[in-house]
Amino acid sequence: MNRLSKLLQRSSVSSAAAAPAPSPLPRGIPFFPPVAPPAEAPAVTIPDSTGTSLDTLEFVVTVGFGSPAQNYTLSIDTGSDVSWIQCLPCSGHCYKQHDPVFDPTKSATYSAVPCGHPQCAAAGGKCSNSGTCLYKVTYGDGSSTAGVLSHETLSLSSTRDLPGFAFGCGQTNLGEFGGVDGLVGLGRGALSLPSQAAATFGATFSYCLPSYDTTHGYLTMGSTTPAASNDDDDVQYTAMIQKEDYPSLYFVEVVSIDIGGYILPVPPTVFTRDGTLFDSGTILTYLPPEAYASLRDRFKFTMTQYKPAPAYDPFDTCYDFTGHNAIFMPAVAFKFSDGAVFDLSPVAILIYPDDTAPATGCLAFVPRPSTMPFNIIGNTQQRGTEVIYDVAAEKIGFGQFTC
Repeated sequence: MNRLSKLLQRSSVSSAAAAPAPSPLPRGIPFFPPVAPPAEAPAVTIPDSTGTSLDTLEFVVTVGFGSPAQNYTLSIDTGSDVSWIQCLPCSGHCYKQHDPVFDPTKSATYSAVPCGHPQCAAAGGKCSNSGTCLYKVTYGDGSSTAGVLSHETLSLSSTRDLPGFAFGCGQTNLGEFGGVDGLVGLGRGALSLPSQAAATFGATFSYCLPSYDTTHGYLTMGSTTPAASNDDDDVQYTAMIQKEDYPSLYFVEVVSIDIGGYILPVPPTVFTRDGTLFDSGTILTYLPPEAYASLRDRFKFTMTQYKPAPAYDPFDTCYDFTGHNAIFMPAVAFKFSDGAVFDLSPVAILIYPDDTAPATGCLAFVPRPSTMPFNIIGNTQQRGTEVIYDVAAEKIGFGQFTC
């Protein structure tokens, strides 16, 4: 199994001065003092980046846990609720991570969540003999984390803390996590970071996954003005769909794909039958086989000027771009049932899977396996785009090409 296949297995203050007193008005002319707009919830923004240096193709942020704060680099995953880090004494198993493992005894603000706490019920309600709450999360590839559900101060920046943040203090962590220190859950459930932060920052968050491995994007908790290159009117919003069987996940209703102005001849029901998950914790985009075959064939039709390269598992459509200073390829966009359009950044169409052959690029889409219950738009296709999750309004926005 090549390195890429192993990595893919885890397929998520300004202050206002007082205004001067108004000049006296002529008698008989009514004066209506201005009404201040309602104050917006505060927001905090932290950098995100690729996790390639930590042997993962997921995207990561660095946050602090404890008092005093200890920094940890974590994957960001909209397909998960529970945030977790590895914790001493690692009574089960801790894999090798980038930073020293968190030691709860060195924090003045750490506490275990008791069994009767509502957050324990959200984590499954399992208890230890000592009366503390236990958690366990198993991911799609069989990897898992388990330990004590705990409260701790989470430092999102040097000036923004979330005291009493519920997270998993992982004692037994098994599987392929690379060298990251844990995970930030951005799902819709009660234990996710957005849900716990909503009282402070409002029920909105956004991120931009960087276009290149050498640059940074950002994760923002709270509502902010769209990035400088995007007026709010330029952001395309589509409905956030919730499925009863998957209440923590973010679904969208894709009905077609546009490639270079050509709409794939695939009935909308091919996409809507099982639905489409929008997920930052899955690397690739998994399409219905019929839709993938149509997309691949049209892509090949438009790329005949380039030399084909051998397939590179799991990609079957690759090209050798040696000697080409620029690559011309068709634009790709997802179209939704409510008329919204998600135009992919040019960096989100190809993937370069082999470090030893940097000029080999492959179409970064794959057919959905029969065992996968729905389609997925993964993080590769989200690169370079500001993605806005307005949970309160139940909509997801796309602001193009911002990082």
